[in-house]
Amino acid sequence: MSLDIDSLISALNEEFPGSVTEKLKWRGETTLVVDKDRIRAICARLRESHGFAFLADLTAVDYLTVRSPRYEVVYHVHRFGEEYDENVRIRLKAGVEDADSPEIDSVVPVWSGADWLEREVYDMFGIVFSGHPDLRRILMPEDYEPFPLRKDFDVRDREASKRSFQRALEEGDD
Repeated sequence: MSLDIDSLISALNEEFPGSVTEKLKWRGETTLVVDKDRIRAICARLRESHGFAFLADLTAVDYLTVRSPRYEVVYHVHRFGEEYDENVRIRLKAGVEDADSPEIDSVVPVWSGADWLEREVYDMFGIVFSGHPDLRRILMPEDYEPFPLRKDFDVRDREASKRSFQRALEEGDD
């Protein structure tokens, strides 16, 4: 039996009032816009009660001045079933405000596979995942200061790269 998305939304909003704020459908894909303050609880409920056992991807989008909130953290979750129509993938989007340190709860306690995905988003966008077991850079050097996928990242400013490279030279090859 296939999953009824409207029933799923009703169940989530019943348990977490106002948690699903919007449902979008485009080309057969379903996106649920959810409250960022309840992201971990929503993901846990999707896994435990609705069979979404697999986090396929986690990323972010920076809208800078296009809209508010500035960032969106995007989760692609999948439910496997024996029949074709029981295999369901939905996208969750949670808006994160622009701040000195944009923040959202980690979903690593729900899906351990979120570990490196959250680290990548932190590394590239500077979004902090509170409750993450080891939140540190994964692609850029630990001492690198800017966040390269932010829309306001200046690709012409080489100073951060120079400082990081210089520190590596000074520390030597251990």
